[in-house]
Amino acid sequence: MRTELKEPLGPVVTDAERLLADAGDPLVAVGDVVTYHLERAGVTPDVALVDGLTKRETVAPEVEAAVSDDARRVTVTNPAGTLTADLLDALVAAVDAPEKTVIAVSGEEDLAALPAVLAAPEGASVVYGQPDEGMVHVRVDEDARAAVRDILSRMDGDPDRLFDVLAD
Repeated sequence: MRTELKEPLGPVVTDAERLLADAGDPLVAVGDVVTYHLERAGVTPDVALVDGLTKRETVAPEVEAAVSDDARRVTVTNPAGTLTADLLDALVAAVDAPEKTVIAVSGEEDLAALPAVLAAPEGASVVYGQPDEGMVHVRVDEDARAAVRDILSRMDGDPDRLFDVLAD
């Protein structure tokens, strides 16, 4: 499904301020560089998922330093190419939490944008990186959820359990 997953789920934006002007609540950021750009534009995401990597390389120190120190921090393990129960549980809890939360992923957070669309409420924004292009802004609505459910249902694993955890 690599080719299909490369297709953005929403518009690709390169200007963080423009993206933020249209962002819903809560704002979920998936990726270190996306979080960096949102923080530099003056907004700490309600939920940020970071793994210290970009394109499988360690992020620059200024990118790592941009992740908010004021947010609650949760650490989970999620190997590359998977979505673990730990990551899903942390994501659901973070979306529901009143305080801003950073989910520090040991492994990889690349696929987390998919369950984030299901975990976030109607009208929320999920933002993730499109390598070498910009940030993808997904406004959570029934169309976005249907597209994500379709993708997740065709992946290896137990999609019914995943959908139960996300309680969409």
